[in-house]
Amino acid sequence: MTPDLERVLRRDRLAAGTALGVLCLLAWAYLLSGAGMSGASAMPDMGMRSAAPTWSGVLLAFAMWSTMMVAMMIPSAAPTVLLYQRVLRHAQAGGGSGLSPTGMFAAGYLLAWLGFSLLATVLQIALQQAALLAPESLGSQSRWLSGAVLVAAGAYQLSPMKNRCLTHCRAPAAFLSQHWRPGALGALRLGALHGAYCVGCCGLLMTLLFVGGVMNLALIAALALLVMGEKLLPGGPWLGRAAAVGFMVWGGATILA
Repeated sequence: MTPDLERVLRRDRLAAGTALGVLCLLAWAYLLSGAGMSGASAMPDMGMRSAAPTWSGVLLAFAMWSTMMVAMMIPSAAPTVLLYQRVLRHAQAGGGSGLSPTGMFAAGYLLAWLGFSLLATVLQIALQQAALLAPESLGSQSRWLSGAVLVAAGAYQLSPMKNRCLTHCRAPAAFLSQHWRPGALGALRLGALHGAYCVGCCGLLMTLLFVGGVMNLALIAALALLVMGEKLLPGGPWLGRAAAVGFMVWGGATILA
């Protein structure tokens, strides 16, 4: 590697890393400021079975879920985004800019989680319509719902589908080499595919927010750390399996309580 290329790589890595860091910090600042809670509490009428959701309430709920997903998933996705940027720059042999395709890759990744956020918003509204969520915390007020979600999340943690998706997330170099596509649209598609595997890996974990409270900051942080541990730590898969056992025991105890 030439000194000029190494210098360009360091510059691009710094720029991409800074952009991801700022995006993540802004999302966490939004959550910590209570703005997300304002969005959650903007739908008090939806706690009743007969009430109809308002468009403003739906949009606020979607914004809340989208912000939570950005805050929780960017830290564990950052290594793959930065690896993509590095591989792209090597492929360009130092020519052109790697930042625009890298931005498209990150956008594709987040697009997958925006799709998940839309589904989570619809599920939240349905649960509120059925009066299964507490109006203030948006946490389950049904032991049957809580137990079912916990057991389902634990069981999925041990499933072949979870293992397949986690394998892709833990081996970004193999993923990029297998699915690489050139150009900006190729970067967007590649990012969306990586995001889809990530949703497949972690999406069901996010439903635990319906148990502990959609805007429970301690639970949000704990889930973010679990996701990072599963993807980045050497013993990540075992951490996920241990969490699975904990979820199922917790769910069974909740149902029997």
